[in-house]
Amino acid sequence: MKWLWKNKRDKENTVIRNKSCLVAKGYAQKEGVDFEESFTPVARLEAVRLFIAYAAYKSFTVYQMDFKTAFLYGPLKEEVYVNQPNCFVDPYHPDKVYRLKKALYGLKQDRRAWYDELSNFLVSKGFFKGSIDLTLFITKHKGYILLVQIYVDDIIFGSTNPNLSKRFEKLMHSKFEMSMMGELKFFLGIQINQSPHGIFINQAKYAQEIIIKHGMTSCDSVGTPMAT
Repeated sequence: MKWLWKNKRDKENTVIRNKSCLVAKGYAQKEGVDFEESFTPVARLEAVRLFIAYAAYKSFTVYQMDFKTAFLYGPLKEEVYVNQPNCFVDPYHPDKVYRLKKALYGLKQDRRAWYDELSNFLVSKGFFKGSIDLTLFITKHKGYILLVQIYVDDIIFGSTNPNLSKRFEKLMHSKFEMSMMGELKFFLGIQINQSPHGIFINQAKYAQEIIIKHGMTSCDSVGTPMAT
């Protein structure tokens, strides 16, 4: 095992949270010995855009939540053992190892275990999965609909009834350690602006990074489409 440190940034590339985590050296795992299955459904960018388009069509606000320790929740099906981490070695038992009961960052099966845990929880609370997109969860209540899209350790959600969104937020806090990010503003490289007039998306930040990368910051800008 080893320690990793990383920063979570917002749409302006500002650090909003410092994160440290203890990770397993998953590259040393052998398929068929240390794990049987590692695949997990992942939301596609097209699915997220459809989610936002539906929210605009139904005129509801999309919110975002972040799991603080997502991969530490999923129970493991396999027997997995890890060495004691540096600086935390038991002086009385330095040669012993730990057996993991739940997933740890870095394991080949960490995302699969996490998806199973979250999926089972949502289904137990009355949600059902999308027939095509297994990262989309839906529930209905008195004619209103609540949509939830998961992407690894991030969730976006919204409802035609604002009270359902608030209830969902409380539901997630009751089970997991969560950070409420508020209205969705930046997700998978897309900047989102929600207003009473609709939802507008762009990739200005990404475009700016490309311009800087290729040394084109001094070029003249031209409107699109170009004048003929």
